[in-house]
Amino acid sequence: MRDLDRRFVALLVLAALPPAVEGVVLVALDFRAAEGLAPQVTAVWPYDTYHDLRWLLVYHDSWPDFVINVAVVVVLRALLTTGLVVLAWPRQVARPSVRWLAGRNMTLTSALTVVVSPWAAISVAASVVALSWLLVASLLPLFLLAPFLQRAAVVGTWWRGLPSIELVGWSLLNFVVLTIGGALVWTVPDWWTAPVAAVAGLVNGLLWQRTVAAALLPRRPVRWARVPAAPLAVLLAFAVPLVVQPLLQLLPQMPTKGRALVLDRPLPGTVRHAVIFLDGHGSVYGGQPTADPNVQWFSYRGLDPQGRPLPYAARDTYRSIASSIALLATQVELLHRRTGRPVALIGQSEGAIVARTYLADRPHPAVDILAMFSPLINAGRSYYPPEGASSGWGIAAGWELRALFGLADIFARSGSGPDEPFIRSLLDNAPFYRNDLMCPVPGVRILAFLPTTTATEAPPGEYTGIPVFQMPAVHGGLLTEPVVQARLVNFLEGEPVSRPQRGYALLQQVSAAWQAPPLPLSVNPVWRNDRVPDPALNGKVCQPR
Repeated sequence: MRDLDRRFVALLVLAALPPAVEGVVLVALDFRAAEGLAPQVTAVWPYDTYHDLRWLLVYHDSWPDFVINVAVVVVLRALLTTGLVVLAWPRQVARPSVRWLAGRNMTLTSALTVVVSPWAAISVAASVVALSWLLVASLLPLFLLAPFLQRAAVVGTWWRGLPSIELVGWSLLNFVVLTIGGALVWTVPDWWTAPVAAVAGLVNGLLWQRTVAAALLPRRPVRWARVPAAPLAVLLAFAVPLVVQPLLQLLPQMPTKGRALVLDRPLPGTVRHAVIFLDGHGSVYGGQPTADPNVQWFSYRGLDPQGRPLPYAARDTYRSIASSIALLATQVELLHRRTGRPVALIGQSEGAIVARTYLADRPHPAVDILAMFSPLINAGRSYYPPEGASSGWGIAAGWELRALFGLADIFARSGSGPDEPFIRSLLDNAPFYRNDLMCPVPGVRILAFLPTTTATEAPPGEYTGIPVFQMPAVHGGLLTEPVVQARLVNFLEGEPVSRPQRGYALLQQVSAAWQAPPLPLSVNPVWRNDRVPDPALNGKVCQPR
């Protein structure tokens, strides 16, 4: 019994120490945005490997660097897992030798790295474009696979049969603990970061003990004991993203109420501005005229000889932000000249990015209102070099994303991918989109309409220096809400509009554990902005240069 007590204490110490060390290092580096990852260092599979791979995919600048780092991390992870399993092993079951467990965990860690790597790469993509659905897409497969993979370290036939209800329950609790732990680690003052991370590690130790016991001492016979359930679950996790997008494209596309507000309904006479509406990435415009002559649809293809917006297809929105700005500058000038009115810009998603960048790069004095819907908050937090580069930060992540999106595009045939000009614009101009996107512009009234899902798209901390209107919705869905349409008209009429939600900051904090760590602006020579304030380090935006 005394030996069991010593092993239990040793398990808790081994589970608590690495998160505390990572917490100390992150505090010493002032790396606020990544502190929520610390509790995952000793998490139960597969979340520990997910933690490792997100760091690896962001922090390497050459292929040799990546290969060496992967080898080192796999060895260290296998040894740490072996120690946790040995100390968590129940006394009712004879334990194999430590050498056998170490060899087994080395093999399984290597295999698990391959299985989890695509989802870690997608989390890097999520940090580039700041889209919540990509973050969810990176987590759901892990959530599905966790109960199957948690038997791998201790059960020889772990890949056959369904996991027990106990393993499913411990897996769910594991996710909840890591989410809460990440939020708490980020929320507490710096001097509490390491202790709170250590407490989260202690809970990890308890979960290792319960998970190992549930795998070795099932209360009921394993169901479907002859079925290779774990490989089938892995295949399912890979197959779902490949078929969902093509199936969605088969659904009939209905015009949104937001488009009807802009296209089919004259604006009230109290609105004294001409309006240009810029739709988002993948949008389509058929060339239909607007009901209000003072309203114009922004075309990603430009204007015809008569100055009318040209119809465009989804692929026309894939263009670089700089080229879209050039088109917008022409349309603003012609609309202002034709109507004699000041111009208001209404941008959604990519359209919001284009409009805000336009105000920074080549503003027209007639533009004095900007309404942004679902802007990509804090985009460009990670990096990968262009396809032809031989080195650069995140080079392996870039090629893995090309493979994943290329495979998905065989079915979806969208033509979108990690190297399209719009994405490269976010990557190459990351300092602006991380620090300045949600900041005031002298002489321009700006309002951001934010769905609550944007709270999961950026690390906790400051995210805006402009008024915001927040309400429950998904990305791109706010313009369908009557209350939002009414507040937009109020804003265009000159009224102050603002409605922040109290729970928004809490959602930021609970998502902190599941984002890829940002690449500091000073690290990447492509950005050449070592003097620009970095929200990843200070948790603030709109800081003077």
